[in-house]
Amino acid sequence: MTVSVFGTDNRRVEPSKVRQWSILTNRVLLNLFNSGQILIAFVTPVIFTLGFYLPLRYVMGVQGIDYAQFVMPIIALQTVGFAMTSNAQIAAFETLSGLNDRLHTMPIASFVPLAARITGGMLRAGISLAVAIGLGYLIGFRFEAGFWQGVLFVVFTFAVGTVLSLGADALGVLTRSPESLSQALTLPILIFGMLSAGFVPETGFPEWIQPFVRNQPISQFAVSMQDMTTDGVTFHVLWPALAWLGGMVALFVPLAIWASGRRQ
Repeated sequence: MTVSVFGTDNRRVEPSKVRQWSILTNRVLLNLFNSGQILIAFVTPVIFTLGFYLPLRYVMGVQGIDYAQFVMPIIALQTVGFAMTSNAQIAAFETLSGLNDRLHTMPIASFVPLAARITGGMLRAGISLAVAIGLGYLIGFRFEAGFWQGVLFVVFTFAVGTVLSLGADALGVLTRSPESLSQALTLPILIFGMLSAGFVPETGFPEWIQPFVRNQPISQFAVSMQDMTTDGVTFHVLWPALAWLGGMVALFVPLAIWASGRRQ
């Protein structure tokens, strides 16, 4: 991996930060292809769509709920949530293999390797989200609130995915264990997804757990996104989701930057 060249006058010339980011991003993308993560990005939304929609569509239909419309946000969130595990695994592997320490000895900005991993992760998330929305249209989902609410849906999903990827990346750097991280991150994604108002309405849960279901972040994200696809989300509905997202940004962004710049 080349990070510097010599000019015609034999002076050392350092590549721009954009060039550094491009080189490291290409490396991450190559790893994603070689490890089969890109293929998984296509398969994951298929599994979630079939696993969430088919078992409950008739039950929800009896209750008057268009389940394809209802469940699409949680499918989108789950697919980008699983995309973050690739960031954690790549970060853990690069730390474990000593690559991060080698990069610290080179004239590379400390945030560039982190930015490259996040870019790769978001490409994977973008593929998964596009496949999920395509499958959603096959089962009857539509952006009924119009074009701009649909854009907001995609942007918000990517924002959640990016913040989660930053947190996962930090954990990957700090723990340096790709295998254990994959298991540790998968379980919370499934638990918070299943115990959310994105999977079934809040009233479908026992009363004792409804406060948790109603107020946990995945529910707030899913409810806001459901409105983005139907009548259009209002600030009254959106602000709790934005508050959760802002809190995650305040926690995960500094943690990811600190972990990425930390020598092992």
